[in-house]
Amino acid sequence: MLDEKKKAADRYLKRQVLGEGTYGVVYKAFDTMTGQTVAIKRIRLGNYKEGVNFTALREIKLLKELKDPNIIELIDAFPHDGNLHLVFEFMQTDLEAVIRDRNIVLSLADIKSYMQMTLKGLAYCHKKWVVHRDMKPNNLLIGEDGQLKLADFGLARIFGSPNRKFTYQVFARWYRAPELLFGAKQYGSGVDIWAVACIFAELLLRRPFLQGSSDIDQLGKIFAAFGTPKPSQWPDMVCLPNYMEYQYVPAPPLRTLFPTATDDALDLLAKMFTYDPRARISAEQALEHRYFSSLPLPTKPAELRIPPPKGDSSNPEPLDLNQQQSGPTVLSPSRKLRRVTLDHERI
Repeated sequence: MLDEKKKAADRYLKRQVLGEGTYGVVYKAFDTMTGQTVAIKRIRLGNYKEGVNFTALREIKLLKELKDPNIIELIDAFPHDGNLHLVFEFMQTDLEAVIRDRNIVLSLADIKSYMQMTLKGLAYCHKKWVVHRDMKPNNLLIGEDGQLKLADFGLARIFGSPNRKFTYQVFARWYRAPELLFGAKQYGSGVDIWAVACIFAELLLRRPFLQGSSDIDQLGKIFAAFGTPKPSQWPDMVCLPNYMEYQYVPAPPLRTLFPTATDDALDLLAKMFTYDPRARISAEQALEHRYFSSLPLPTKPAELRIPPPKGDSSNPEPLDLNQQQSGPTVLSPSRKLRRVTLDHERI
């Protein structure tokens, strides 16, 4: 057994660090068996007092079952030196980098292409009763061929049981649905749709759309954008654990928030940003929306412009998110990425 683990570790040569976080480190590596470049997420398992990293085990279990062109492929998983290593196909960049790259002009057709690929991956997850719960631009990875894939399933869960309760403290706050901000513990795929609507808005604006500094402020930003919801719009709202009444604010015309969007794009956005999660459009329904069949048609993935790989020193300066913009905005958090060259060190 030990020989097998050592054999798995010796198979991969680390090349550079792509990113670091509380979970561990992500490396770019070379697979000596296949000759392919891969990405390896090294996760600290912790000592026996801390217990097993169930988030990592859950991600492994789900990704072994989820096989779709728009979902990241898990190639291998093995323990080594007190760490768990997850080996993924290597992806060139992510959607956040595309949005922030001021050298890339995002056409309406490009935005449509990214939205279509995102919703295809999400529709597959929801068909398998998996809710992602961490949809945001830097979890949407993009390959050299322009294909977008959903990644980071550490917070994903199986949904559908009427008695099953979840935590509402999921998603980055700016992508969190109003039912989560009001403390809902029973929810479904609608929370992912709200987050994707925020990503859609971010593609149109080239900045995060609703940038709240706290859960209460986030709700305020949402209500300023879409009007304060009435019980007739969302009957279950008043029953949520953290519900509080807000001063009524009328909804401004959606066109004032997204002046460059087409009528079809605005209609789809409105259906995705529906307050009542029961009435919110599904991923499958969204893919059938006339937005995707109307002109301009989605750009072919291979024709999409993407930034240089993560960690490449030739990356251009990102968009300045501190510039005065229309609509609610706060300073965007910086990306935790740095380049470290490794002398072809083994795992």
